[in-house]
Amino acid sequence: MKTLTSPLHDRPWLSDLLTLGAGAAMTLTFAPFNAWWLAPLLMALVFTCAQRARLKRMLWRGWLFGVGLFGTGTSWVYVSIHDFGYTGAPLALFLTALFVATLALFYMAMFGLYRFCRPRGLLNAWAFAGIWVIGELFRSWAFTGFPWLYLGSAQVDSPINTLAPLGGVYLLSFVIALTGGLIARLVERRSWVAAVMVALLWLSPSALPLEWAVPLDTPKSVALVQGDLAQLDKWTPDGQRQAANTYASLTRRDADNAEIIVWPETALPMLEQQAIPFLERMQATLDSETTLITGLVQQDAKGHYFNSVITLGDGHGVYKKAHLVPFGEYLPLDSLLRGLIDFFNLPMSDFKAGPSDPEPLHADGLSLGVAICYEIVYPDLVRQRAHSSDALLTVSNDSWFGHSIGPLQHMQMARLRALENNRYLLRATSNGLTAIVDSTGKITAKAPRFEPAVLTGMVYPMKGMTPFTVLGSWPAGILAALMALTGALVRLVQKRKEAAAA
Repeated sequence: MKTLTSPLHDRPWLSDLLTLGAGAAMTLTFAPFNAWWLAPLLMALVFTCAQRARLKRMLWRGWLFGVGLFGTGTSWVYVSIHDFGYTGAPLALFLTALFVATLALFYMAMFGLYRFCRPRGLLNAWAFAGIWVIGELFRSWAFTGFPWLYLGSAQVDSPINTLAPLGGVYLLSFVIALTGGLIARLVERRSWVAAVMVALLWLSPSALPLEWAVPLDTPKSVALVQGDLAQLDKWTPDGQRQAANTYASLTRRDADNAEIIVWPETALPMLEQQAIPFLERMQATLDSETTLITGLVQQDAKGHYFNSVITLGDGHGVYKKAHLVPFGEYLPLDSLLRGLIDFFNLPMSDFKAGPSDPEPLHADGLSLGVAICYEIVYPDLVRQRAHSSDALLTVSNDSWFGHSIGPLQHMQMARLRALENNRYLLRATSNGLTAIVDSTGKITAKAPRFEPAVLTGMVYPMKGMTPFTVLGSWPAGILAALMALTGALVRLVQKRKEAAAA
């Protein structure tokens, strides 16, 4: 019997092409394009293309989706390798393609697993959503994790964003994938049950609160300083002097009245031993109750480097980055790869990880959970920091990604972390986006990109915790596993009935 989607199933090459296109178009749902409404429609197309195909074809289509998604959505990798990694265009293009092709294997595995958990009927869409979230959870962990371009990350401004404090990004991803499967069934089968379920999924979140925590009465005045220094010259002697002069002059001119002043990741391109005399002189020029916070590189007695954030002023606190970036902050298979190409010999590319359960930093009575750069994209890492703090701080050096879409995606994920935990977020970067985000994930103030600037504003300490802060990603993960397992069991029963009938 012919159906509306028969042309796709009768022409496998067309489904292949559409799956690749859906992956590429999914980038439009994220910043800076922000077409969040497109995600369920694209997932409906992906769901349709994932029906009836045999295992080999399913694996192929999963890989094609991943190539489309990461080929467009992580194009900033090329900018980092070529423009700032001292690598020629052909080799940078090859390394970027290898990066994309490797990440696409995650979706190949997801589609392959779905092939065995794909029952007939309405439960099919639930199993599809469950497998999708299991895949995202696995990607957040495998090989140190790469939690970039999750479906839910694009939904920070959508009508279902109230689900973020309830179950985090994975619950949002589950709803998007499930909606796609239900829309596909609605089109294919004219299922009014599917239509009702879609309506419930998108209307019921409006009954949920966006804020589970409450602000305390007294806000803190903050100033985030953005130096906009040239990345390639930063670690030269002239670059070090320019960094010190730039951050000192910007701070004295526009930030000296703030209670908390924040400089970004490695704001001073020098070791702590070299920077401390300058920082102490800088602190002495500020009000006695002002706390200066800055990112810099520490070195211990054994010669190990740490990407750190320190506080000066009333007390001295240190946070050492716990989750390092492979190939950026440390080199896997160091003995084999070190010296192979210039990209593997970047300055300070041999860091050690700090403690996995750090204490918050304290600044003028504000307790700050800290995440350095890439750490902010890990939902459960940030949840852990939010659990013991009343505000969040992230510092970053997004100069590595130039004018690409990478920093804009980075900012979007940082906003979602603020919403998940109902915590104000201070984000100080080297050249943008420097911003203050409120407890609902809204940007209350931001500095212009690619120019020296000082962003001032107010931050409220928050009291109370969201369900996500308390429970983390476990509820969404358990829901996904139950849906996938139920789908697999129902499919097994259906297969046995078919075999018995034959």
